[in-house]
Amino acid sequence: MDDYIDAMKEDVEKALEALGAQLQTIRTGRATPQLVDGVSVHVASYGATMPLNQLATVQAPDARLLTVTPWDKSTLADVERAIISADLGLNPSNDGVLIRVPVPALTADRRQELVRQVKKFSEDIRIRVRHIRREYNDIFKGAEDDGDISEDDLHRLLARVQEQTDTAVKRIEAASDAKEAEVLEV
Repeated sequence: MDDYIDAMKEDVEKALEALGAQLQTIRTGRATPQLVDGVSVHVASYGATMPLNQLATVQAPDARLLTVTPWDKSTLADVERAIISADLGLNPSNDGVLIRVPVPALTADRRQELVRQVKKFSEDIRIRVRHIRREYNDIFKGAEDDGDISEDDLHRLLARVQEQTDTAVKRIEAASDAKEAEVLEV
């Protein structure tokens, strides 16, 4: 049954990693390469759509600017068009060699909207963790019903499942609080 507890830990860790990835996509007023991670670029000359990070180097030389340097200069216009159409609120400009993407300061309304988004992401992951808890509780209750484990073992395992859930919820709250503070930081 300890294998199930280990599997639960892995499932919870995957959920927490998903939260981290979602939170990285939220713009905090500071330029980070993760802002454009989800951008897909349709490259006409290749006849394919590719993730931006497979076509260019994205750097943040300072807190208010991203630079995107395509490896193939013929994709410059495609990359610029993809950043504009990604609806990130960014306005890139290219100089023929690289694309400069100034990151505008956030308004108070936009900050509140982003905080709501952080809360939604966090709640979605909390729900996911509760589903994981229910799944493993059902497995252990089924094992007890089948006579595979004793009632005492069931209570011990359910307590361990709850302990893992509580730890995960605390980590979710900590990540959410840190991102909210980062978004509200002026």
